[in-house]
Amino acid sequence: MSAIAAKQTGLGLGIFSLALGAAELIAPQKIAKGLGLDPEGSAKSVIRAFGLREIAAGAMLVRGPAVSFNSWNRVFGDTMDTAALLLALRTTKKPGAVLGALAFVGACTALDRWTAGRLDKDTGEAIPFDKGQSDMTSGGRSGA
Repeated sequence: MSAIAAKQTGLGLGIFSLALGAAELIAPQKIAKGLGLDPEGSAKSVIRAFGLREIAAGAMLVRGPAVSFNSWNRVFGDTMDTAALLLALRTTKKPGAVLGALAFVGACTALDRWTAGRLDKDTGEAIPFDKGQSDMTSGGRSGA
C-alpha cells in the first residue's frame, strides 16, 4: 500500500481512538459488565483511565496521522489493553466476551503495527521533522 493509505489509516485510527476513549469514559460500568467484571470494582477505574489514554492517542493521530510515533503510541496502548484483558480472564464471569475483546485488540494491534511500520518506512524515522518544522499533519515535510 501507499504512503497515502498509511496516512489515511492513521487518521481513521485516530478517529476510532477518540470514539473508543469517549465510550470508555462515559460508560465504564457497562463495558465492565459486558466483560463479566464487577462494574463497581477496579475495572471501572481502569477502563476510565484507558479511555483517557485512548483519547490522547486519538488526538495525536488526528493531529499528525503521518507521524509513525503516534501509531506506535497506539501499539503501546494495545499492549496495555492485552495485559489488562489477560488479567481479566482470571476473574471474569464471561470468558468468551474477554476472549472476543482480546481478538479485537489483536486485530487492532496488527493494523496499528502495519501503519506505524509503513510510516517509519516512508519517513525513515519515528518522529519525522524536517529542519525544525513541526507540521505533524504532513509528516514534517515541507509541501507534503
